[in-house]
Amino acid sequence: MDYLTAALTQVRVSVWHVQDDRESLMDYGGPIEEYSPLSIKIMGGRYFRNMYEFRVQK
Repeated sequence: MDYLTAALTQVRVSVWHVQDDRESLMDYGGPIEEYSPLSIKIMGGRYFRNMYEFRVQK
């Protein structure tokens, strides 16, 4: 799912830090409030797209 669709449908998106063989949940997330080529704003927090992975909760 792309960021526009996730923002429009208001699905919950979680934030993950993925590094080599390890994954860490950074934020349980929520709906996307804003997004740009550099960052995504979820529940008041801004996360840089090149540092985190964003996963749609089903």
